Amino acid sequence: MSLVSKTFVALAGALILTGCAHGGAERSEIGGQAPKSGGGFPFNLGGGGGKPPPVAPAGLGVNAFLWRASLDTLSFMPLASADPFGGVIITDWYANPEKPDERFKATVYILDTRLRADGVSVTVFKQVKDAAGGWSNAPVAPQTDVDVENAILTKARQLKLSTINVKG
Repeated sequence: MSLVSKTFVALAGALILTGCAHGGAERSEIGGQAPKSGGGFPFNLGGGGGKPPPVAPAGLGVNAFLWRASLDTLSFMPLASADPFGGVIITDWYANPEKPDERFKATVYILDTRLRADGVSVTVFKQVKDAAGGWSNAPVAPQTDVDVENAILTKARQLKLSTINVKG
């Protein structure tokens, strides 16, 4: 057997073992069901008779109600960045016209694909204008983050209920 043939056989064997390494107890990320394709082999060689493995639906990588509610709740602040697949929303600095000597910025992390109370985390940052006219960091009341999270969760529940009422 030539060196090329031995290398090919070794590579094919490694691929087969890699495909079997998943075992049969795995669950897909869609619906929590075991995949219906045969054997867990990483690619189809034209046989097997099984259906192709499920493909994640195109769209948001996070809970749509939490995502929409977060954007709606923080809509008064300018948006710096929004990543619907990673579930991160970052606002730019916002200064209330009634208090121009302080400004706020928020970061929202959507942590789950389900609508749950622990599925959203908010961090609020505050800066105040010093005597020289520059901005310096200032502490934010600890309840502020929780209040924004609760506002997002309330809006998300309202959005979900409105879609249920429209369908039913």
